[in-house]
Amino acid sequence: MKITQIEAIPVCVPLKPGMTTKTAHGEHATSPLVIVRVHTDQGITGLGEATVSILWTGENQATAMAVIRDCIEPVLLGRDPRDITAIRRAMELAVKLNPFTRAAVEMAMWDIAGKAVGLPVYQLLGGKVRDLVRIKLVVWARDIAGSRRMAEQHLALGVTCVKVKTGLDPVTDIARVRAVREVCGPEIPITIDSNCGWTIQQAHYCLRELQDVKLLLAEQPIPPGDHAGMAELRRATSTPLMADESIFTLQDAWLLANHRAVDVFSIYPGKHGGISATTDIVAIARAAGLRCTIGSNLELGVGTAAMLHVAAAFPEIDVDAFPADTIGPLYHESDLLTQPLNLGPPSAFVPDGPGLGVEIDEHLLERYRVDR
Repeated sequence: MKITQIEAIPVCVPLKPGMTTKTAHGEHATSPLVIVRVHTDQGITGLGEATVSILWTGENQATAMAVIRDCIEPVLLGRDPRDITAIRRAMELAVKLNPFTRAAVEMAMWDIAGKAVGLPVYQLLGGKVRDLVRIKLVVWARDIAGSRRMAEQHLALGVTCVKVKTGLDPVTDIARVRAVREVCGPEIPITIDSNCGWTIQQAHYCLRELQDVKLLLAEQPIPPGDHAGMAELRRATSTPLMADESIFTLQDAWLLANHRAVDVFSIYPGKHGGISATTDIVAIARAAGLRCTIGSNLELGVGTAAMLHVAAAFPEIDVDAFPADTIGPLYHESDLLTQPLNLGPPSAFVPDGPGLGVEIDEHLLERYRVDR
């Protein structure tokens, strides 16, 4: 089997009314993405998705399209798409960084490999250790009344864990978390995510003030790079800490583990440059005795399917204790799929079809593409 073409299609999908985001990174109402289709000489087409974000990795639709066209496609044409290790290395040598773009292409190779043998991707990764992936829904950084409403909406859907965005201002952050705890009651676990927004001093203060809220975990309370500061914060609080923006590469994972800086890794294929790279980070967590869960960049259907396959395949991805963020399609107008994923809540089902187990709806793709 040989790769004959790598097609990159830019799309923009709005978030649903009332579901637009506000975090320490800013506000977000429409998601720009790139859908990737890898074509082969045997008629098998693989799907991938780049959830590009200029604030995260410096990638946007224009850079993703250019990198695929000018750097990745020339070195992959004619290769067997099932040679995923060799393809991953060829992409790493052809272009530095750009993890979400590389992940979209590699994701499509896994899709092809599964379709070629009639097996889901999780089977290629060693088989399932779970059928369901417990999820949490997010309360964005809104005013108190808006946060309460959103928490009530999530609970009405049946969710069993809620994440609250913080990192904007300690006073309002604390008030927002307390308001959500009042809505959720004592039994529903609550996590917080500061998206790097607190200083180390603010993080110490806020986690101390929120001690009685009994948080399940605190995600990325301070900016990345300060492993000693994160380790100091971890020692000072009983709230488990999770790394997200501070763990992109295998080296990031090793440094965090070596410093004993966090308790949990937030992982997902887009951030790490592909499914294979994500499994490497799981191995670091296993060696260090740490847990993982699945994070998110608000993926659509293809990207979420890839995340679910990874979540299903590894016991170290402890979504039962630390629910996943495989929730992007719940926030968007469309996931672009012919058959939407079953995301619950409270738990998402892992697709069972060959490859990623999803197919693009061509009518929806045409509706949301932005290069016509």
